[in-house]
Amino acid sequence: MASPLDGIPQDKETVKNLDRAHVFHSWSAQGLIDPLPIASAQGSYFTDYDGNRYLDFSSQLVNVNIGYQHPRLIAAIAEYAQQATTISPAFANAARSEAARLISEVAPGDLNRIFFTNGGAEATENALRMAKLHTGRHKVFAAYRSYHGATAGAISMTGDPRRWGAEPAMPGIVHYWGPYPYRSTFHSSTPEEETERALQHLRDLIMVEGAQTVAAIILETVVGTNGVLVPPPGYLQGLRDICTEFGIVMIADEVMAGFGRCGEWFAVDHWGVTPDLITFAKGVNSGYIPLGGVLINDAIAATFDQRVYPGGLTYSGHPLACASAVASMNIFKDEGIIDNARRLGADVIGPELAKIADRHPSVGEVRGLGVFWAVELVRNRDTREPLVPYNAAGADAAPMNEFAAACKQRGMWPMTHFNRTHVVPPCTATEQEVREGLAILDEALEVADGYYAD
Repeated sequence: MASPLDGIPQDKETVKNLDRAHVFHSWSAQGLIDPLPIASAQGSYFTDYDGNRYLDFSSQLVNVNIGYQHPRLIAAIAEYAQQATTISPAFANAARSEAARLISEVAPGDLNRIFFTNGGAEATENALRMAKLHTGRHKVFAAYRSYHGATAGAISMTGDPRRWGAEPAMPGIVHYWGPYPYRSTFHSSTPEEETERALQHLRDLIMVEGAQTVAAIILETVVGTNGVLVPPPGYLQGLRDICTEFGIVMIADEVMAGFGRCGEWFAVDHWGVTPDLITFAKGVNSGYIPLGGVLINDAIAATFDQRVYPGGLTYSGHPLACASAVASMNIFKDEGIIDNARRLGADVIGPELAKIADRHPSVGEVRGLGVFWAVELVRNRDTREPLVPYNAAGADAAPMNEFAAACKQRGMWPMTHFNRTHVVPPCTATEQEVREGLAILDEALEVADGYYAD
């Protein structure tokens, strides 16, 4: 009997050749890349066709929270596929309904309704639309040093160089500076001062833009790719208070920070703050099937009780994706995965990175929560000159590329961005696996130290 996989190539050269001939890769100059063909993955590791096994300290795109090939998750997808492979969003569906219940059950406050999407960009896109329609206003404040997705509205809100290629962008987006104590835009000397000045900056922007024109303020609760920037004490509550005062919708983008990544169901739980909307994706089912969504509070949901919400997706709440989310939520609970992520951060990653920082002069700062950490690399600790320039490319990026290569040669796949390496293994990683990866990171940092200038 023929295998269901017949026709899918299983040898390295065919996979590579077909990729180069027919696949157009995101965020890449097509002629300058050489994608590594991956043969398989299991737990916290993936393996190439030459048998090289890599400990994944990137969780792919910081989304494989539950690890690779979790048997319960795979079984849920396979079993539900026997019942229903696809159902239009216009119908009620058991997997979709239960996924919505389970997710809203662990959400803060009165975020009781979910609009399902296929991923994070569509989630932030729809949150933007909901906020505008709910308030009748047209402006949205979004932070520099942020990423919200690559669709038209999401990339307009994005505050890093990935936005540049899509400009001129959607009108009405106003960028602001969020807190970043290590490289303070506000010349702050303490985290408390950073909070005070960052919040005053927002108030000043609201004043000059006109509060009556501002629909929403969106932020990554803990900034992801742009540095794992953990908000200083009081910042999130202060932002919540500003939004309440001026009738502005607070949108927390938890696409990367949610579902155990920061050691809680949602990162906002660390500070006891309830946004009006939360966007999610990635960790909700670890990308086994594309899924995202917007958690909506009762007031915004009520706006559309008698008024049509003008948005929809063919695959909104796709049954197989939602079945995988149901399985994932139950696995999180049954296997104590959020507790594991919290413990790894507090007992292993945080303390070990502090020791690594003491040993390597090129480490300017380490910061993070749970299994969501960044190591910021510098050429000089006093001046804080980054190891490579902002948005470095080509020869300018060589030091970080050499560091990443040193990690890969030793069997650990890192996530790097600008002058940082991020420590973001799966939430299911064991203490032994994390220590293995940190030991490799420790060795590879000798490369960065070689560029240090006293």
